[in-house]
Amino acid sequence: MHLEYHRPQTLEEALALLAREQPLTVPLGGGAFLNARTRPATIPQEDVAVVDLQNLGLDTIAARGNFMDLGATVSLQQLLQAEIPEALREAIMVEATYTRRFTQTVAGTLVAADGISPFATAMLALDARLTLQPGDAPLPLGELYPFRWEHLRGKLITKVTIPTNAKLAVETVGRSAYDDPLLVVAVAQWPSGRTRVTVGGWGDAPHLAMDGPEAAGAQEAARNAAYEAGDHRASAEYRREVAAVLARRALANLQ
Repeated sequence: MHLEYHRPQTLEEALALLAREQPLTVPLGGGAFLNARTRPATIPQEDVAVVDLQNLGLDTIAARGNFMDLGATVSLQQLLQAEIPEALREAIMVEATYTRRFTQTVAGTLVAADGISPFATAMLALDARLTLQPGDAPLPLGELYPFRWEHLRGKLITKVTIPTNAKLAVETVGRSAYDDPLLVVAVAQWPSGRTRVTVGGWGDAPHLAMDGPEAAGAQEAARNAAYEAGDHRASAEYRREVAAVLARRALANLQ
């Protein structure tokens, strides 16, 4: 239930509202967090006041050297039309339907993501960084998920930064093209050889399987990440074996 609705005109106004102890106040971009199918356990399940971000100018995309800065309220459809890796484009297509891509925002989708999210799995592989206000150094996406609410309470994500010099491949498997994927494996690789492997398909958030100086061991890392991945949708044994196959396929398809 929404107790209050606010539409601030400045970032300072928004931060003042979010800093309140009561009522619990959260940002509203496209509604991904508030409409999440299963709000992660680290996010309180209580009535909230919302702060609409649409007047804060957080919907821009800007290139910066080997990086791309995505405003927090950039929609998935807007990102889909930007110069991004084809694999990230495909992950967005799996993540949300055509209609939802116009309303779901980059930051909101990442905050609301569970382990099934192809978009969050891909962004974790790319080592996406979050700029929070108030805040100091950017927060790696992987550090957000274990203590999601502790990082976000009273703060606002203003942009998400991803590298533009990394190759990316995302592989998924599901019962059908219309179902949520049973398993997602994403591999990102930098010119230096640095390779990150992430695995999703279960739980509250995608998992970082490997972040190393080269690709050696990627398949085994993906398999190990799914060691306890069993749930009502698939067994851990199935996910372990398929994770290794998808990691091998992703490495072959890096672009």
